[in-house]
Amino acid sequence: MKVDFTSCARIPGRAYNGANGKKIAVSWQGACWILKFPPSAAERPNDLSYSNSCFSEHIASSVFGFLGIPVQETRLGTFSNGRTHVVCACRDFTDDRRILHDFCSIKNTVLESDSNGTGTELRTVLETIDRQQFVDPVVLRRFFWDMFVADALLGNFDRHNGNWGFLVDEVTGESELAPVFDCGSCLLPQADERIMRAVLASESERNARIYTFPGSMLKIGGRKINYRDFIAARSEPGLVSAMNRLLPRIAVLDIPALVAETPYLTDLQREFYTVYLTARRERIFDC
Repeated sequence: MKVDFTSCARIPGRAYNGANGKKIAVSWQGACWILKFPPSAAERPNDLSYSNSCFSEHIASSVFGFLGIPVQETRLGTFSNGRTHVVCACRDFTDDRRILHDFCSIKNTVLESDSNGTGTELRTVLETIDRQQFVDPVVLRRFFWDMFVADALLGNFDRHNGNWGFLVDEVTGESELAPVFDCGSCLLPQADERIMRAVLASESERNARIYTFPGSMLKIGGRKINYRDFIAARSEPGLVSAMNRLLPRIAVLDIPALVAETPYLTDLQREFYTVYLTARRERIFDC
């Protein structure tokens, strides 16, 4: 469904951080939605493209939802302020009582950890999951590995400790997992038309963006995890369990239909997302 958010009322007092583009809060259909704008050339002068992060966010969120992983609701639409932008609208899942606490801040509460909140060494992340007191560690481990598997499918290169976490009720003190959010770093968001054509035309170009990069923000021994190698090793019991849960859904994901239902894409983008996501499924998950 295409939506024009231009006339939606702005919501004062809501502000959101993050490096990729501007964000504003608007009211739409009785709820608060965060409009994410693509980064401008002035904001990201070294990037190859400035418009695909909105599509990446929406497609990736749709995949998370299909896999049965709680995820922030998204819509693609337009917003005009002198020029018309395609924006990704993300429903704000916080409210006056439920506040988002990211995993980075939770990690800082674990005094026994030998790294700070931003550290993404897998060992310390898993230790924090087991030692934190906000959510049942068994539930949190399951969520963490499910999120990792989906990020591997989508090629997320920026799932750091600041963009996943918990919702804490400021009145009762009760905590719950926040839905997955901030998926704009999936599916090669910086790929311009030249790169898209190269990936479609060349097996080696496609393989480089599956087997070599992008990698995970999680590290082992200070080195970023290679998604394909790590999944092939099946060395983490939590990962194996997540694979057993999610592979049947990954195998039946109708990628062409998902992409076809995504508005505003060009024919080149539709072909690129279909081919690239299908290739990641086949070569990382062997299905």
